[in-house]
Amino acid sequence: MGIEIERRFLVENEDWKSDVILSEDFSQAYLNSSVDEWTTRVRIIDNNAAYLTLKSSLNVLANYEFEYSIPIKDAIELTKLSKYKITKTRYQLKINKKIWVVDLFDGSNSSLKIAEIELNSESEEIQVPSWCGQEITGIKSLSNASLAKRPISEFSVKDRVQVKQS
Repeated sequence: MGIEIERRFLVENEDWKSDVILSEDFSQAYLNSSVDEWTTRVRIIDNNAAYLTLKSSLNVLANYEFEYSIPIKDAIELTKLSKYKITKTRYQLKINKKIWVVDLFDGSNSSLKIAEIELNSESEEIQVPSWCGQEITGIKSLSNASLAKRPISEFSVKDRVQVKQS
């Protein structure tokens, strides 16, 4: 069984850029609209690799995640059929022997920068870099699937402030 354990943070500044080791352009489409059940995602990376992912929340830190490589042509067709899409550039960083990613979103989510780190266990200790701000682990409205359906640009001022205060 595939389980993904991760923590997520809003990115406060640009200090992370000096640690980048790789960048990739992601296009993601969601084939269902409920984020409270299983999410079915199609992901295209740099227009040359494609994956179908099934994801469901296990708890605040962990998700069931099953990912399968699919033909790029199929991914393009599935993306065209989806109403819910996001695009972003993912930057990979190596910090304290751990891989962090920073996602810079495009389009209606372009004001958003999110850092993530995958953990080996829910109790794993990490050093959070100084450029990370508020932890947003478990905030469903800021999941990629939710942002595809309701981008950050559609959040009310009250909702944006609430996210920053959570």
